[in-house]
Amino acid sequence: MKQVLWTPALIAALSLVACDKPTVVNVPAPVAAPGPAGATGARGATGDTGMDGAKGSTGATGNGTTVIVVPPAASAPRD
Repeated sequence: MKQVLWTPALIAALSLVACDKPTVVNVPAPVAAPGPAGATGARGATGDTGMDGAKGSTGATGNGTTVIVVPPAASAPRD
């Protein structure tokens, strides 16, 4: 009976030891060095100024009441 339990354990241990994981080497990507500045290009044309938009109406005056909104207390973090 004891030999029956040792056989699967021995096979499992040998199969895990036999796996050879290759070492992964991360090679950094080459960084391109900037070259010399090129010649200055031609200047572009200036565009026209757009039209003014419609103006909104003036808002109503307040009644002197101030409303303060208090955010809820922070809850405990969940695990």
